[in-house]
Amino acid sequence: MTMNPSGAPAQEPSSAGAQPASPPNEALTGDTLPEVGAVYIWLMVFAQFGVFVAFITPLAISLSIRVDQLAPGHEEYLGYITGSGALAVMVAGPVLGVLSDRARTRLGRRRPFMIAGMVLGTASLCVMALAPDIVLLGAGWILAQLGWGQVLGNLQFSTADRLPESQRGKVSGLTGFATQVAPVLGVALAGQLTRDNLLLFLVPGAIGIVLVTLFVVFVHEDDTRGATFPEALTPGSLLRKYLYDPRTYPDYSWNWLGRFLFYFGLTLNTTFTAFFFASRMGVSVDEAAGVIAGISLFGVVATTVGAIGGGFLSDRLRRRRVFVFGAGALFAAGAIVMAVSADLPLLIVGAALTSVGIGAFAAVDQALLLDVLPERETDAGRFMSITGFATSIPQAVAPLIAPAFLAVGAGATGEKNYALLYTVAAVCTLAGGLATTRIRSVR
Repeated sequence: MTMNPSGAPAQEPSSAGAQPASPPNEALTGDTLPEVGAVYIWLMVFAQFGVFVAFITPLAISLSIRVDQLAPGHEEYLGYITGSGALAVMVAGPVLGVLSDRARTRLGRRRPFMIAGMVLGTASLCVMALAPDIVLLGAGWILAQLGWGQVLGNLQFSTADRLPESQRGKVSGLTGFATQVAPVLGVALAGQLTRDNLLLFLVPGAIGIVLVTLFVVFVHEDDTRGATFPEALTPGSLLRKYLYDPRTYPDYSWNWLGRFLFYFGLTLNTTFTAFFFASRMGVSVDEAAGVIAGISLFGVVATTVGAIGGGFLSDRLRRRRVFVFGAGALFAAGAIVMAVSADLPLLIVGAALTSVGIGAFAAVDQALLLDVLPERETDAGRFMSITGFATSIPQAVAPLIAPAFLAVGAGATGEKNYALLYTVAAVCTLAGGLATTRIRSVR
């Protein structure tokens, strides 16, 4: 997912409703795009790394700590908070994507949205750190989703603008690795800062601000103030951008479904990680945070193998689907191991398997998305935002229904059924891998 730092000419914006340049069932390969340079690649990797340190650390551990502080014994509130934030992004995403596609600014189309997202994201971290109750904590998370989500989204839009097919797997592997390792660093930092709520949120946030700012400053985008569009943007046309006919782009639709199923399982698996580990180890959530941080360090190697190995091999072998299916199967295996675990060694084995699966899926499925992305030159932001539904809907729905799985068989003891939750997660990720095997335009 890259962009040439020397500033290769951007595609001229046109109407969001323009017809695709190729037949509906033919994926746009991007073979005509020039290869991007190493400077841009690494700026993109570091920028996405920074966003995930700032944004995923609260989801991984900091929100759990704050929920436990504000409402002890009510971990279901965590699901309601994360679900509400994902719902807000789901509603706003396509509109913001279309606005990015059609932005007329001296800084180009993508950078203004990154800057605004950083400002809003930083404010959200302060709100979450200082929130006196659950409601304000939830409001802070919604702001974080909108702010940091816009930064990440526009980084990814820019890759669709400039990344050729020959580099998609490699660069997606590097960014996939970075975005999976970032929470490890975030959790490690959070484990050392649990006694100071402000530092707990702002230290990871500062890393994100610095690294994204480097990208904004040093990656050139053409001035788009002179861009013209044959069709005016109206409230009605904006609403229509939320939908498309799946029959027109079947391969894109199968990719969407596969991603939806995988991230549904992933969200079920990860939302309650801190509470799950605390339950299996018989310790408090605060104590589990330190253990999770230590275990997460072992996941760095596993994630490296999955993300970089899968990404580079998919480019070299010119195959995507088998790697995406394998990623779903590996994650499912890890989730089952965790579901039946009764001690720390099995938890570590399960976590390692899921790390390989997440890394490979994040890398290769992103490359696969760029391979089948419709209307790349005119509507990249729109269609990538619609793809965002495949992650935001699971993030909104899975945490809301997870308490129902946790409550099955709880009985009078009130012990949560994490085994069932993790088994359902495994089924979903395996189904996600299978869905992508239906894609026909990419091997």
